[in-house]
Amino acid sequence: MTFKSPSVPSHLNPIQWHQALAVSRQTCADVFRDGGTPGDALATVGLAVSDRINWDKAVDMIAEEICAHTMAKAA
Repeated sequence: MTFKSPSVPSHLNPIQWHQALAVSRQTCADVFRDGGTPGDALATVGLAVSDRINWDKAVDMIAEEICAHTMAKAA
């Protein structure tokens, strides 16, 4: 039986998701520190900007974007 936290999408490895969340939170923190908005944080990773987005949703959307692309394998 596999148990996944409710916050981890079922199609992702939990470790990958938590690492993506950490990168996403850092990205959002950097944008926030510089006076940016959640939409600005989305724009930094190439996502469509929405004026009605909050920081929590921005973090999740950026993490989903990070997990959506396969990473190149190391040599």
